[in-house]
Amino acid sequence: MTGATGFLGGALVRRLVGEGVTVTATGRDEARGRALEALGVTFVPADLTDGELVRALCRDRDVVFHCGALSSPWGRASHFHAANVLGTNNVVAGCLASGARLVHVSSPSVYGGLGDRRDIREDAEWQEITTHYAHTKRLAETNVRRALPQATIVRPRAIFGPGDNAILPRVVRALRAGRLPIVGDGRTLVDLTFVDDAAEALVLCATRDAAIGRTYNVTGGDVRELWPLLFALCDRLGLAKPKRRLSKRAAWNLGHTLERVAAATGGWEPPLTRYTVTVLSTSLTLDISAVRGELGYRPTVSVDEGLERYAQALEEG
Repeated sequence: MTGATGFLGGALVRRLVGEGVTVTATGRDEARGRALEALGVTFVPADLTDGELVRALCRDRDVVFHCGALSSPWGRASHFHAANVLGTNNVVAGCLASGARLVHVSSPSVYGGLGDRRDIREDAEWQEITTHYAHTKRLAETNVRRALPQATIVRPRAIFGPGDNAILPRVVRALRAGRLPIVGDGRTLVDLTFVDDAAEALVLCATRDAAIGRTYNVTGGDVRELWPLLFALCDRLGLAKPKRRLSKRAAWNLGHTLERVAAATGGWEPPLTRYTVTVLSTSLTLDISAVRGELGYRPTVSVDEGLERYAQALEEG
C-alpha cells in the first residue's frame, strides 16, 4: 500500500490488519510508519518517484492499493506532477511487472467544472480544471486506465473523520481565526465520505471480481448543505459562526490575486485560493449507484455522526 501514513491509507491499513491481512506499506512519514510497524505491518519508507524501489515493493503482491498522493489546495506544479503522475506511473509499472491487482485512488476533482454539478456519474464529461492537484490526478487516472485496463479506479469525495489532515483542519483554523467568510449564496451542497466508509469501498474494490476494470464514485450517500454543517460544528466546538459574506466572484478574484502574490514571493500557502472558493461555493455531488449496485457498498457513518467523532477527537488532542 502506498500512502499508508496518510489519512485514508492509515484507516485502510488498520482495517486490513484487523482482518488478518499481511500488509507491506510505504509512506512519507517515518514516525507514523513506526506506529504501523507496531500493528504488525512491514513498513518501507519510499519516495514514489524512485521507480526501481516501487517496482520492488510491488513484487509478490496480490493487491496494490495506491493511496499515495500530494493532496493540497496549494503547491508547486512540479511537486504535484512528481507525486501524482510520476509516482502513479511507477506503481502502474510495478503492477504490470508483478501481475498484482491495482486499486487506484483518484479524485472527483477530475470532473472539473466551475459551476454546480449534481449527481455526477462516472462517465460524466470532464470539464475545465484550475488546480495543479486536479490536473495531475486527471493525468494519473488517464495513464492508469490506458496502461492497466483491468485496474479499479476509485473517486472518493471529501474524506473526513478523526485524523483528517487536509479538509477539516484548515476549516477549523479559519473558523478559530475568524477569517472564514460565507462565500456565495450559502446553499452549497456537499457530499462527504467518512474515512472508514472510504476504506470499506477500497476493500470491496480489491475483493470483488465485478470491480475489475471499473471506475467508482464513493461518498457517504448523505448530501447536505455545507454552511449549516459548519455552523453546527462551530456550536459543537464553541466557536463564533461566520457572519461576513463574500460573493463567489469577489472571492474568486481575491483568491486568484493571493495565489499570484504567493507564487511571486516565496510560495507560501494563501489564506484563500480558487480551489477553496470552489469548495465553499460550488455544489458537487456524486451518483454512487454503481458502487452500491455492483459491489454492495453501504456507507455506515452519517455526516452528523462523523462530525461528532471528529469533534471528540479534536477535543481529546
